[in-house]
Amino acid sequence: MVKIDLITGFLGSGKTTFIKKYAKYLIDSGKNIGILENDYGAVNVDMMLLQDLMGDQCELEMVSGGCDKDCHRRRFKTKLIAMGMCGYDRVIVEPSGIFDVDEFFDALREDPLDKWYEIGNVIAIADAGLPEQMSKDAEYLLGSEAADAGLVFVSKLDESSKEQSDTILPHINRAMEAISCTRKLSEEDVMKKKWDELTKDDWNRILTCGYHTESWQKRDVEDDKSFSSLSFMNLPLTKKKILNAATQILGDPSCGHVHRIKGFLETPDGWFELNATAAQRQLNPIANGQQIIIVIGEGLNKEKIEAYLQA
Repeated sequence: MVKIDLITGFLGSGKTTFIKKYAKYLIDSGKNIGILENDYGAVNVDMMLLQDLMGDQCELEMVSGGCDKDCHRRRFKTKLIAMGMCGYDRVIVEPSGIFDVDEFFDALREDPLDKWYEIGNVIAIADAGLPEQMSKDAEYLLGSEAADAGLVFVSKLDESSKEQSDTILPHINRAMEAISCTRKLSEEDVMKKKWDELTKDDWNRILTCGYHTESWQKRDVEDDKSFSSLSFMNLPLTKKKILNAATQILGDPSCGHVHRIKGFLETPDGWFELNATAAQRQLNPIANGQQIIIVIGEGLNKEKIEAYLQA
């Protein structure tokens, strides 16, 4: 059977960065892997960030959003069926930051996936700088995405203080308690290390962390006032302009509760990847991209956001 891992975590937590490191470790160990990007938006930006992994030992597949929940589940299952016939040693699934974890387990209990796949690990990525105050929907997602995790990996330690990172465990436990999950995470369930500090033993711990099957009180976070994404194509933006716009959008409550702005822009200096949250705004050089900006959040005001981007 093919081992399959789910790498989950809230919006902007660092899932794609983790997967790049995790996949490289597996490739260097001689494994043939497939990565399934199961994104929320109709355009999958994160998949572009994994392009340099592609080769004889790694293939990338995508299930994009832009459809209703039932359609998305069918696409997810169909893609896993196709990947199950490719001879991979391991499949890694990166969902969106607002993914229903039960969708992963439900799909793998169905025929023929239950005969082809064996669940390996569920790993939750948590940003060390996670805000203490979050919306009810965001707290629900934080708790539900961590509840079944065999390991919570705390990311972005170099961008946050020790005091901030020390609040992650009690925050997640509060979020889990709020959804009536009886599990309580301990320090043994959490790994806090910078990328350059990870040892072979650390990677072996990650690779064998497993998963849990917990229960909690389900609720629907998909309504007009909840999470959505807006895509803006081919805007004439400069580096200075997009950073200023991102700062304004993230700081203006009339835009909605914006969690993340991501995308790519082409400049005379080449392509750049944008990753912006309330805690940070980053532009990093990248080999190739697609001229697109995606805004993800709750109760988004398209007209207000577009005005900032076009100013």
